[in-house]
Amino acid sequence: MSQIQTENAAGDAGESPPGFRRVTTAVVTGAAAGAPYQVDVRAGTHRLTADEPVRRGGADAGPEPFALLLSSLGSCTAITLRMYAGRKGWPLADVRIRLGYETDGQHGRITRRIALGGELDEAQRARLLDICERTPVTLALRAGVTINTTEDHA
Repeated sequence: MSQIQTENAAGDAGESPPGFRRVTTAVVTGAAAGAPYQVDVRAGTHRLTADEPVRRGGADAGPEPFALLLSSLGSCTAITLRMYAGRKGWPLADVRIRLGYETDGQHGRITRRIALGGELDEAQRARLLDICERTPVTLALRAGVTINTTEDHA
């Protein structure tokens, strides 16, 4: 069985290094038998399935990894906008975010299109679009994230 675990910023179940704090955890498990690329994801108390599409040899049993990445960015953006508008008392009725990932084989690019529903004035709309640039996942993706990989002996 192949297993990838991300327990904290240090990559283990111990304490985070100085200056770091644990933000979240996920455990991803995949077996070689059956659907070759399907994996089970446990993120906090939630369970998900990820897979590759049929055209790439998977069974399409769940979103592909880049779709999950885009989902993280879109979710963080929508939640942050709702929080901000709520604190300001602005009439943000709904948020729709369409995302895409493109690559030329060496470089990647994410497109993010935001639709803001509600009786917002132009200044409020402009401010909400500005806030999109500073959501936690946006900042993490733009800054890059160090990934420390070690083998976990069961």
